[in-house]
Amino acid sequence: MNNQSSSKLAFGLIAAGLGAVGGALTVLLARKESREYIREHGAKGFEYIHQTGAKLRERSEGLVGKGRELMSGCCASAKGESESSANTAHENEIH
Repeated sequence: MNNQSSSKLAFGLIAAGLGAVGGALTVLLARKESREYIREHGAKGFEYIHQTGAKLRERSEGLVGKGRELMSGCCASAKGESESSANTAHENEIH
């Protein structure tokens, strides 16, 4: 009886050790695969963001150009009006 219980204990310890080693290897391999998965999908995500940013930049260039034209027209006309009123005031002082 004593032999059977000691052999069961030995087999149990061996099985537990093999299970621990197998579990450790599984975790290590899963971590490696996870890192590769994240790296691949991260690169795809970065490329998508880069392409979307380039498209957005292209689309917004026209709007920015129109905005600059409008602002330069407003600023130029406001600047011109202030200069003309300053000239008129100066002329009134001279006469």
